[in-house]
Amino acid sequence: MRRSDREITDQAAIEAIIHEAEFCRLALVDGGQPYIIPLSFGYRDKVLYFHSAVEGKKIDIIKKASKACFEVDVNTKIIEAKAACSWGVEYQSVIAFGEVCLVEDPGEKRKAFDIIMAHYSEKDFQIPNKALQGTAIIKMEIDEMTGKLCRA
Repeated sequence: MRRSDREITDQAAIEAIIHEAEFCRLALVDGGQPYIIPLSFGYRDKVLYFHSAVEGKKIDIIKKASKACFEVDVNTKIIEAKAACSWGVEYQSVIAFGEVCLVEDPGEKRKAFDIIMAHYSEKDFQIPNKALQGTAIIKMEIDEMTGKLCRA
């Protein structure tokens, strides 16, 4: 990171940002072309989980290339000023790199669903087998993760 004064290195602080985020952006590479999509997600133990339709562009890309990046940001605020070049932003963000794959094991898919739902609700949900079978679960194992605190 270019601005080390803005880097968040504390793992607990990085994970707090992830847990606070409502959605994330997953970036993939399709034959040299970037592809990024906003997704709901769940996080546990340096692993992200996403749910998806079983067909579509992101599924096709993941089957061909496993490298991925994700980004989340929270507490975003635009800081206005009189001069255009004096405007600023405040935010906290996390960017991570890793490998993605499709989860096939029904037990792991159920666990991933539980992790995703726990990100958004404290309720316990019973996921029907039909829903598990008709939904793809994408797993991203994180290799490298950094956080950033930007204050205008």
